[in-house]
Amino acid sequence: MERSRAEAVIEAILFTMGESVEVARLAEVIGEAVQETEEIVRGMKEKMDAQDRGVSIIELEHAYQMCTKGEMYEYLVKIARTPKKYVLTDALLETLSIVAYKQPVTRLEVERVRGVNSDHAVNRLVELKLVEEVGRLDAPGRPLLFGTTEEFLRSFGVRSLDELPSLNPDQIDDFRQQAEEEIDLKVEI
Repeated sequence: MERSRAEAVIEAILFTMGESVEVARLAEVIGEAVQETEEIVRGMKEKMDAQDRGVSIIELEHAYQMCTKGEMYEYLVKIARTPKKYVLTDALLETLSIVAYKQPVTRLEVERVRGVNSDHAVNRLVELKLVEEVGRLDAPGRPLLFGTTEEFLRSFGVRSLDELPSLNPDQIDDFRQQAEEEIDLKVEI
């Protein structure tokens, strides 16, 4: 195998594996002797260090691993502290709107409105801190009640739930009729 191609293959393996890879395994993949493979990897390490890259290759008992250079950790900490932006899927938005308008609400009530299991959606919204447990329903099994959080208000740019848009009665009737038609279709099938 051509040296530049061998370097590319080794780099891809070390990057993807994320842990140390024995030099014998690398040698087998590129079709070279162990000693030749060690020379290739050491050459790669020297190039990376000379180019002042953010990663380097380290040797660990007849194995190699690609790692972030120590002097890069302060930048990694900065990016890790940056708030993450999440994209809400249609299922999450649907579940969130049910919780927002009907709170406090149980999972079962959310599922009745949606017509599908909502465990994953509710759990994901809790992880994203848009929904939280607000108590328990005084009923058999004492199911959890869910409501929106301050993070929900911040994320959607409202000061209180009173600022959420209200549906006019005609829209509610249309939604009810569509839901009833869907239920009728399911029964026929």
